[in-house]
Amino acid sequence: MTSNDHARPGTDIRDIPEAGLDQALDLAYLAFHLKPGDKTRRYHRELLEACARIGVYDGEQLAGLAAAHRLTLSVPGGQLPCAAVDFVSVAPTRRRRGALTAMMDELWRRCAVEGRPLACLWASESAIYGRFGFGAATEAYGIEIDSSRPLALRIAPDRRPLRLIDPADAPAVLAPRYDASLAHRAGRFTRDEEWWRKQVLDLNGARMNAEQDGFGAVRVVVLGAPGEVPGGYAVYRTRGAGEGRPGRVAVEELEAESAPAAAALWSYLASIDLTTTVVVEARPADDPLLHLVADRDQVRVTGQEPALWVRLVDVRAALTARSWASPVDLVIDLSDPALPANAGRFRLTAGPDGATWTSTTEAPDIALDVRELASCYLGGTRLRNLVQAGLATEHTPGAVRRLDAALETEWLPFTGENS
Repeated sequence: MTSNDHARPGTDIRDIPEAGLDQALDLAYLAFHLKPGDKTRRYHRELLEACARIGVYDGEQLAGLAAAHRLTLSVPGGQLPCAAVDFVSVAPTRRRRGALTAMMDELWRRCAVEGRPLACLWASESAIYGRFGFGAATEAYGIEIDSSRPLALRIAPDRRPLRLIDPADAPAVLAPRYDASLAHRAGRFTRDEEWWRKQVLDLNGARMNAEQDGFGAVRVVVLGAPGEVPGGYAVYRTRGAGEGRPGRVAVEELEAESAPAAAALWSYLASIDLTTTVVVEARPADDPLLHLVADRDQVRVTGQEPALWVRLVDVRAALTARSWASPVDLVIDLSDPALPANAGRFRLTAGPDGATWTSTTEAPDIALDVRELASCYLGGTRLRNLVQAGLATEHTPGAVRRLDAALETEWLPFTGENS
């Protein structure tokens, strides 16, 4: 399939065939300065095989690559099909010549054809994607626990048994607990068994992560008796002390049904012999851990950064599919230079029974760009903060506060995994 009818003049946009996967990987490694081993290359090739693949060509030479995983994302009150953008690469000789814009244009077209109202990505360079309408919609904290002494807690941990399970058996055991979390936190992806095995558990050891150098194989600890839905679980790796470095526990993922369940898991991780530090690359900004520890100095936030960037490809479909915390009736003047069908003046009427998004000529209560609307969509960003930053305009006093109240979610959105 070729899509040049929709491409920018002078840009040769084509599907990347399976025979071109090695060329695509070579371009990605060139762009990201990577030199993976054979196992990791095979892993990346399998990922690309399952993706939609958009290429920019100079003759038969691939000059640009954008891939999209066909995933489903949890949103407040439901789930929506989403194009998770990955492997975005442009040859150094083709930069600033419209290749990325052409690939994004083609991606929007394909999202419309496939009925995907959302796109998302993890931005390697955050300055790039705002101009394509992506907004930072979830936030992640890096956390470090001083485990040289027992973890002091303000609540009693869940007393159910903790047990280590074979990672190969983990998808069937962990999936019910993870799936239950989708209804509570937006910004999470539904998972099939293959995604569990390759992306989450890395059972073939092919996923490349420089921060994990020297760490052992993945371990899985579960809270609860066999045969029941776990009260929680943690996926982690350990590294013993040596060569002047302390022993560490690196937590890949932790899910818990309650604060006592979380307390039990964190206590376990902080008590593993021959380790003195627990590190976590990504936790929600409202993680209860930061409150349930008795000594706040024992838990340190080591970083704070945007995680998942979201693009509302079809604004009407996205807004009418999510739930709303309180009634709101406002006119919004929305700009979207990349997708003019989204732009204009619309009346949003929403509440617990659903929402409508209809064109209007009435005076606007709020004016903003689709990028800012995307940042607020999952409930992780307050529109009032964007107004204070000069990125949106409130024309009617109180309108922004009412919209923030309607967008609010009980738990902040969170995306812990990176495709």
